[in-house]
Amino acid sequence: MTTLPATQNPVVSWFWAARPFSLSAAVAPVLVGTALAAGDGPLDWLLFALALTGSVAIQIGTNLTDEYADHRKGGGAGKFLAPHKVIQRGLLSERAVAVGMAVAFGYGVAAGLIIVAQTGWPILAAGLASVAAAYFYAGGPKPLGTLGLGEPVVFVFMGLLMVAASYYVQRETLAAAPFYAALPVAFVVTAILHVNNLRDIEEDRDAGKRSIASAVGVRASRWLYAGMLAAAYVSVAGAVAFGALSAWALLALAPAPWAVGASRALFAAGDRAAMNRLLVRTAKLHGWTGLSLAAGLYAASL
Repeated sequence: MTTLPATQNPVVSWFWAARPFSLSAAVAPVLVGTALAAGDGPLDWLLFALALTGSVAIQIGTNLTDEYADHRKGGGAGKFLAPHKVIQRGLLSERAVAVGMAVAFGYGVAAGLIIVAQTGWPILAAGLASVAAAYFYAGGPKPLGTLGLGEPVVFVFMGLLMVAASYYVQRETLAAAPFYAALPVAFVVTAILHVNNLRDIEEDRDAGKRSIASAVGVRASRWLYAGMLAAAYVSVAGAVAFGALSAWALLALAPAPWAVGASRALFAAGDRAAMNRLLVRTAKLHGWTGLSLAAGLYAASL
């Protein structure tokens, strides 16, 4: 078993294990759902804090599960060692990562149960479904991420459901507006996973892992990525045009030029290093899109 090198700072090791560039996927939908709810009444800031930290904990738990499961599968000797490959790089032991998974999911569940006690069973159902999706995406006998279902799972659970649940935490009701507000978040977070799968397309094919990228090929995957980003901003404009969201939501269009640049960069990317940069760039785009949309929705409530 790989052990932690004595000279390695454990804080740095856990920093990489958490994959901080991916955490916008957990933060943006909570901000958007909560900001939308602010337009319908005062916010409960304690519930917001629990929803935000619980969401981040579930995302970290998912990342650790992916790291643990990937290492246990083996076959990674010839792979590029990304910074977050903490077990294979000897930064953390398998046991430490497993304990980290338990702690992260444990906190996420605890935060969720406190919210459930205040808001009722629909959040319990959403939370249990999210934890199950997080685990079975990367773990279990047949991880969903290896069956070509990664993008649909992320679109639903890291986009639509998280925004709707964050809105429900504050208002305790279902509405159409959270669905429209969730679309840009869902499209861009799915693009993060898609560019990751495009980067790993050859390795996944060699390992027998199915993804949309490996099924449709490089050229089609590039167009699909560009389409996801375009759909994110078109969905905002459409929701405003049809009166589903306030005109303030158009602030979410501010990062659109960066999305155009990211799409062009993908078509020009010729090596793994360029794809890695694009992966981080897409995660940042997701964060800025969510933040600008949340800012617009919150401004509409003032």
